[in-house]
Amino acid sequence: MKTTPEHDQRIAKMIFASVYPHYIKKVETKGRTIEELHEVIEWLTGFDTQKLQELIDEKVTFETFFQKAKLNPNVHLITGTICGYKIEEIETPLTKQARYLDKLIDELAKGKKMEKILRQ
Repeated sequence: MKTTPEHDQRIAKMIFASVYPHYIKKVETKGRTIEELHEVIEWLTGFDTQKLQELIDEKVTFETFFQKAKLNPNVHLITGTICGYKIEEIETPLTKQARYLDKLIDELAKGKKMEKILRQ
């Protein structure tokens, strides 16, 4: 699926720290915990809680966030639609990575079991 260059740049330049509170609110509103959120983020990116906090404090962009990440080898198992896009059809790597994160957080908020979210 083609995304527009403007869409891809908007994602690349977004500051992770500005979106992170929305992730927390989304999962906590649905009865999940920050610890579970961090577990999902660590599974995807390899960032433990301390490294995640450093990146938040540094106010890194999504582009830098994913450049520093070591993506889980099972990310290809994350499929489906998020924000109107079929993840497996997104061509721009950074946009696809951001949508992986969105999809995992959405599954967490919807009450999916952790072993399913973490593709175990």
